Amino acid sequence: MVKAAFLGLGVMGYPMARHLKAKGHDVTVYNRTTAKAETWVAEHGGRFALTPVAAADGQDIVFACVGNDDDLRQVTLGEQGAFKAMRQGAVFVDHTTASAGIARELHAAATAAGFGFLDAPVSGGQAGAENGQLTVMVGGDQATFDIAQPVIMSFAKAARLLGDPGAGQLAKMMNQICIAGVVQGLAEAIHFGKQSGMDIEAVIDVISKGAAQSWQMENRYKTMNAGKFDFGFAVDWMRKDLGIVLDEARANGAKLPLTALVDQFYAEVQAMGGNRWDTSSLLARLER
Repeated sequence: MVKAAFLGLGVMGYPMARHLKAKGHDVTVYNRTTAKAETWVAEHGGRFALTPVAAADGQDIVFACVGNDDDLRQVTLGEQGAFKAMRQGAVFVDHTTASAGIARELHAAATAAGFGFLDAPVSGGQAGAENGQLTVMVGGDQATFDIAQPVIMSFAKAARLLGDPGAGQLAKMMNQICIAGVVQGLAEAIHFGKQSGMDIEAVIDVISKGAAQSWQMENRYKTMNAGKFDFGFAVDWMRKDLGIVLDEARANGAKLPLTALVDQFYAEVQAMGGNRWDTSSLLARLER
């Protein structure tokens, strides 16, 4: 068992920290809104800190799951940032979906200060976090990963080191590229079927047994068909992620025409007022 801190108690971080505590780790939490941290402690025990630097003080491992590059820089390198308190030999594990550039920046800062850093974005959504079944894509060095991996498995079903610093974020970008195309394809199929008068449930029951099957089809087609879009990952967050993807593609020369197009479609969903709808709301755009 280790002494751990968790920075960021959003829809992902709140249950991830809970799983750490349930596995017997000594957990201190920090959240920008202190009341949420107080609620977490009231429900699960442990302690809360008023600043990231206070939360990180004396910990073996510090986890973070915040909003974006700016948020991450604030809780690590800011005036009250956690990096100011990280002890020699400790590990900082970042689960934020952020840029590969900031992952490399923070890894360099951590190395210079004598502690480890892993960029470790996750896939599996809120349900995966709640159920402790996340998939974790990791960038960093093997020795640091070996220390952190058993603790990461408190809330994950799989965690794999994929390369040097930034590799975890690049893998998450690939994940989001795949999701964008699959969700758009499923939305178009359902829309096409409705326009043709088909029994959507019957058709999906058949085609989900073949090559068209996907996680999105299995988990989202019923809610999509019912016109309900309040399940899982929000459009605003998907656009944030796709913006990171497209920025990286401009830097590395990758051609992502489908991803760019789906990003535009999500912008249209936002213009419809669907900022907080889940990513399957691409169907709503087709049915306007």
